[in-house]
Amino acid sequence: MLRIAICDDMPDFLARANSLVSAWKNDPENVIIELFSDGDSLIDVHIKNPFDIILLDIVMPLMNGIDTAAQIRKNDKSVKLVFLTSSPEFAIESYSVQANGYLLKPIDKDKLYSCLDHLYSSIADNTKYIMIKDAASVHRIELRSIEYAESQGKHVIFTLYDSSQIKSSEPFYVYNDKLTAHDGFFKCHRSYIVNIFRISKYTPKEITMRSGCRIPISRNAHKDFEAAYFELTFTKVGDV
Repeated sequence: MLRIAICDDMPDFLARANSLVSAWKNDPENVIIELFSDGDSLIDVHIKNPFDIILLDIVMPLMNGIDTAAQIRKNDKSVKLVFLTSSPEFAIESYSVQANGYLLKPIDKDKLYSCLDHLYSSIADNTKYIMIKDAASVHRIELRSIEYAESQGKHVIFTLYDSSQIKSSEPFYVYNDKLTAHDGFFKCHRSYIVNIFRISKYTPKEITMRSGCRIPISRNAHKDFEAAYFELTFTKVGDV
């Protein structure tokens, strides 16, 4: 499922952009488009349910596009950001927030589709999944959508970014090799594996996830966790 946000304070332009993006793919069931008229509302939704691609107007009242993108980049280094602007002079500013491009208004359909095709290909090539077995079926879940995994007896409870849960019928140790540091995961406790990119804050004894859930850090794991957190975070920033 591809999630696309379009943010612009002009209703007519927003409607036109929505129409163009809606016609871009022949499989609308696999593309979700959400519209926003201001940066604040976009940020609020993105934190709870991240988008894959954001088309963002630069010139908006209150919080402009550059400031909105800067807030988004604080917690999300992978979302694809494309600025919408009436003047190419803003292109230089887009580099400060690692934008993936910009489109001049009025939007040219062919250029928009070329941009979306390129971003979609990039996302598809880098999206990783895990297969989670429950009592009745097998779930194909994006790694980035997992907030944390918790061992409960003979089962593992996966909590996703939208607070939904999947109960795996496989034991916890199976996922030690599937949820690795390379993909942003860390076993901070004998019963927990967390997604580092979904962490809001932490103390020597506890991790707070973006959802507000609090996860314990074992005494023996704290130093290794902190090292992994900073190494992974700075590596991702440098790779953007």
